[in-house]
Amino acid sequence: MSTVTTTTTTTTTTTTTTAHRSARSLLRRTAWLANALFWSAFAILEAVNHGWLAGGLALVFFVLPDLTFLVALDEAPRMAKGQLAPRAVPYYNAMHRALVPLALAVAYSVQPVFAWAPAFAALCGWLAHISYDRAFGYGLRTKEGFQRG
Repeated sequence: MSTVTTTTTTTTTTTTTTAHRSARSLLRRTAWLANALFWSAFAILEAVNHGWLAGGLALVFFVLPDLTFLVALDEAPRMAKGQLAPRAVPYYNAMHRALVPLALAVAYSVQPVFAWAPAFAALCGWLAHISYDRAFGYGLRTKEGFQRG
């Protein structure tokens, strides 16, 4: 009888742990989505206020992080499904770290010498891209090129 109780307790603990992990993941992804919507709106606002150059740079920097796969395009046919070529991983991970554009946005905000609105719009587009990726479950890659996780 004690064996059954122990098994039930272990199952309950595992279920509870999985539920907590799932709830945290949902909360984290929802926060990233809110962040993505914020940066998208900010990029659009910058484009409306500062013209086509700001909008164009925001769009370019929204797409740019995923173009890092071009670094190793010749290796793509030999990769497994969902795997990025290991040679492209450092570039991909560098372009998908939120700290880089966030630090540049802070520098832009406090440094009047660097005050060029299209640059800030580009940073907004870049941050929106990273935030959408995290919200939809895409993150950094392992050195072998697979999703971390």
